[in-house]
Amino acid sequence: MTNKTPLAKLDISREPMARQVARALRQAIVSMRIAPGEMLSEQDLAQRFGVSRSPVREALIKLSEAGLVRVLPQRGTQVVKISRAAVEDARFIRQAVECAVVREAALKASPIILAELNASLTRQRRAQRATSSDDFMALDEEFHRLLAEAAGRPAAWRMIEDVKPQMDRVRYLDVKQATPRHTIVAQHAMIVDAIKSSDPVAAEKAMHQHLSEILRSLPELAAQYPDLFEPEHDVVAEALSA
Repeated sequence: MTNKTPLAKLDISREPMARQVARALRQAIVSMRIAPGEMLSEQDLAQRFGVSRSPVREALIKLSEAGLVRVLPQRGTQVVKISRAAVEDARFIRQAVECAVVREAALKASPIILAELNASLTRQRRAQRATSSDDFMALDEEFHRLLAEAAGRPAAWRMIEDVKPQMDRVRYLDVKQATPRHTIVAQHAMIVDAIKSSDPVAAEKAMHQHLSEILRSLPELAAQYPDLFEPEHDVVAEALSA
């Protein structure tokens, strides 16, 4: 890992160091500041975060469990390259969960949460041009978290958080080829309109369309950046040997 990769600062007053390190590394990997295939050094990370190697080791274990890094014997820890199969699996899981979420939200969303969803849309519209990719992605996450709250299913969002990094790396890979922000906001608005109308069928249809966008860009990005993706034959071989 190069010394130029920016990493988040830690705050010793908030939570365990290992959790903070894991979050900072996860964000750096998801946002492509640490590239797929890059090697990570426990000692280097410990020095840069200003912590001992123990929380770094714990953080890398968590990231390994999330499928973002792998330990290579005698070599160190490597950021896993993007797997098309893993991205498609994550999208499948997320779509199943979030379509169910918006169906329930359309039936039980309160006026208070609807006002929060409208406020979220307003923030997204303001951020379409002037905001950084990180900030806009944060607004996108806020919106989807609010949908889970609208459905009374906060645990659903926690489940989504576990699988979404596989999708997020593709979204960060090339913002020019990704779905334009105005399209994302328009799709979010369609979801909110369906919820306001208490129409679960329309809400599910709008969410299905929204989460299917990645299927359009994934093959193009894999062809454009082959060094960042796992070769498909390797993915098949791993699946057969599992």
